[in-house]
Amino acid sequence: MPKRTLISSGSAFEKQIGYSRAVVQGDWIFVSGTTGYDYATMTISDNVAEQVEQTLKNIVHALEQANATLADVVRVHYILPNAKDFEACWPVLRKYFGEVLPAATMFSAGLANDKMKIEIEVTALRQPQ
Repeated sequence: MPKRTLISSGSAFEKQIGYSRAVVQGDWIFVSGTTGYDYATMTISDNVAEQVEQTLKNIVHALEQANATLADVVRVHYILPNAKDFEACWPVLRKYFGEVLPAATMFSAGLANDKMKIEIEVTALRQPQ
């Protein structure tokens, strides 16, 4: 059985709720729904595009800890409370995923905090080195 590794961002949410930022199982990496909080300052922008940028930086950091990159992402889920905000996210998403082109789905659903305008979850498959 492949070793299971848990990755934390250091966010208080992980301890309070009981989850890991990412779980590595073999070559698979499952990154939990991630928001635009800057965990160093525990602040979040009011701008959805800025939240997307920070969210993806948070995801990149989690993937790096799993010895992976965005190029390894095979599936992405976008969750937005306001579906009309999604188009404003596209330029940032294209910047990060324009070459990767993972399978993707956008959901419109409430998030845990009204300040959150987007949550992104990714699944990655590390390629043999």
